[in-house]
Amino acid sequence: MRERRSTRGTVTAAGDGEAPLGAAFVLQWVNELAFLVRDQRDYLTQLDAAIGDADHGINLDRGLTAAVANLQGMAKETPGDILKAVGTALMFTVGGAAGPLYGSGFRDLGQALGSKAEFGPEDLLVAFRAGLDAIQKLGAAAVGDKTIVDAFVPALAAFERGLRAGEDLPASATRARKAAEEGMRATVPLQARKGRASYLGPRSMGHQDPGATSTALLFSALERAAGGPNGPAPERP
Repeated sequence: MRERRSTRGTVTAAGDGEAPLGAAFVLQWVNELAFLVRDQRDYLTQLDAAIGDADHGINLDRGLTAAVANLQGMAKETPGDILKAVGTALMFTVGGAAGPLYGSGFRDLGQALGSKAEFGPEDLLVAFRAGLDAIQKLGAAAVGDKTIVDAFVPALAAFERGLRAGEDLPASATRARKAAEEGMRATVPLQARKGRASYLGPRSMGHQDPGATSTALLFSALERAAGGPNGPAPERP
């Protein structure tokens, strides 16, 4: 496995199909996500102002800042324990629906990885399925409801297609990021059926869902941590 040094100074593992992933990869993924959310905080909040409580970016930034702080000194912990710690931090510090949803997702990601010190892309695929399942069980949302799920489901499907096609982790992560962004943009014409946005009825149409947007950032962060092309944050409409 190759190692590269992020522009933010931390070491990240870039999979080349020869060695497993570990704590360094997971820590880098979380740090990349925190960086992207901080960068897009005002935009996420702007999106939420149109159909929600106008706090999605602020809350998620606060939660990830707390998560990153809690991860200091966890470099020798298992990847699963790191992800569970992230989930716990999000559940306790992020307000609204995002805290329980993302918190449960990260906790079940970690639970799926178990006590392994190292894991591979196929293990990550299984973990993603567990995280998505947790989110859907808690939020009772499906594709088309204008939620996190609209970006997560296509991203996961694209990630699996990449692996089945024999692609390495960076290429599969890039597929996932692109699919998440497509799903994110596809929420614009939808009428929300879940969460606070659903109270608006037809007035929720014409607005991009903030949860789907932050999910696209999640997969963009994965692409960066995997050693992908470090593409830009999701394009604004």
